[in-house]
Amino acid sequence: MGYKGPISQRQRRFGEELQRLRLAAGLSAPDAGALVGMKGPAVSHTEAGRITLNPERLEIWLDAYGCTDPAYRATLAEMGRSSGKGWWTDFEGRVPDLALDLAETENRATRLDNYETLYIPGLLQLPAYAEAVYGESQRNSKWDISSLIQFRIERQQILTDGDQRQFRFVIHEAALRMRFPGDTVMRAQLLHLLEAAELPNVAIHVLPFTAPKHAPYSGSFLHCDPGCPDLATVILDGPKRAEHLGNQVDLVDYRQKFQQLSDLALPAVDKTNALRGLPDRDSWGLLHHLLYLLQS
Repeated sequence: MGYKGPISQRQRRFGEELQRLRLAAGLSAPDAGALVGMKGPAVSHTEAGRITLNPERLEIWLDAYGCTDPAYRATLAEMGRSSGKGWWTDFEGRVPDLALDLAETENRATRLDNYETLYIPGLLQLPAYAEAVYGESQRNSKWDISSLIQFRIERQQILTDGDQRQFRFVIHEAALRMRFPGDTVMRAQLLHLLEAAELPNVAIHVLPFTAPKHAPYSGSFLHCDPGCPDLATVILDGPKRAEHLGNQVDLVDYRQKFQQLSDLALPAVDKTNALRGLPDRDSWGLLHHLLYLLQS
């Protein structure tokens, strides 16, 4: 059965994984099709994300391809049977397709690691801050800014929806010193970061200007792990389009990048430890220092 409308990143990734497994097993598309009663072109369409694949055929292929990892098989099966629908479906036609793909990818993840250089992470932005961001970047866009802001705020429900997701944010100090939203909005935004850091599943680290040894990585990225590292996705946000990476080399590279950034960053925001007067600098202390500067 063919998909209607544009192919989502989930559908595309599902097909890419099937093709990767088939090629690794040394089978041609006609060979794979013969195993499940499909012709070669239908296999190619499946691997391109254009048509669905029922669970029985998927199991036959995974067996034939020598795929034995139970976590990988279960996660891939979930990707294949998912309808792709969620709260974001209500925004179809109101926000870019790349935003819908982002929300679906985040919703599937059990762990999200986000590094930001110049902006507060979208999952932590207040409406007024988001409006300041969109007010400039979407000035000549066809998209309604109010819908984009509403969509961004709706995304944030995954922080507290009870699905046991873990979030780690590394935010460069530059993003915290930006004053384009105005001092009042920026102060509220910094206070919001302190509040969000009190959530048990959220860790917020600040990468300070004084971080030693390494030049800071310049590109923001989001690493979404659905509970199977091999099926994780790295999202790079560009000015016109978002790039989704699923190649194993890229996944390992960005996992290592995030770990290095976490190691270079100050300890996570933790009010309890900060109030004990520990001697080391930490993210809680730097955020409060920046709040003080906004009052000056």
